Amino acid sequence: MNDTDFDRLLHIKTMGMLEVINQSAHYNRYEATPYKAIEEFFNEYELNNMQNVVDFGSGKGRLPFYIHHRFLISVRGIEMSNKLYRESIENLESYMQKTKKKKNLITFEKCLAQEYEIKSQDNVFYFFNPFSVQIFMKVVENILQSIDQQERSVDLILYYPTIEYIQFLNTRTTFKLVKEVKVSGLYEHNENERFLLFRFLVNE
Repeated sequence: MNDTDFDRLLHIKTMGMLEVINQSAHYNRYEATPYKAIEEFFNEYELNNMQNVVDFGSGKGRLPFYIHHRFLISVRGIEMSNKLYRESIENLESYMQKTKKKKNLITFEKCLAQEYEIKSQDNVFYFFNPFSVQIFMKVVENILQSIDQQERSVDLILYYPTIEYIQFLNTRTTFKLVKEVKVSGLYEHNENERFLLFRFLVNE
């Protein structure tokens, strides 16, 4: 299925042109992760009901809706743009009305990523290069502080990862790279078209 078919299946609208959501150099323009890429990654990375996903820079909600539809687990989108947040709520209403799935498993919050309070149950975090490495560092710091308070294993999923993100995780954190998924048909033309999975494991 193409992106339009997936949107139709989920009863949502996530298509459209790229949008500049903030004039600051710290925030990147909106672009939804291609469904093709999402499908390939989650064919190799299964989620279960013990995992709670947070999507930073969730936009119109494409990834949260896909995850909820496929795995029926808790997922939360964090979005700073008023416009995109409103569109994600409109999508949520349409999605729930058509699918009749449990509403309490999917939520959206409008706030800056670095101001989101990490919940003790949050253990999978998704980033499609939404902001500068400075903000990414602060978000990861918040995640690590949450781990200190409630010890647990945590996964970070990076799509289209930047060198700065990777270097920071490799040199200044205890997260370890455990998986790489290259998006077939796209990676051959652009080596950024891949997912990297970094993991913090609780000491045995």
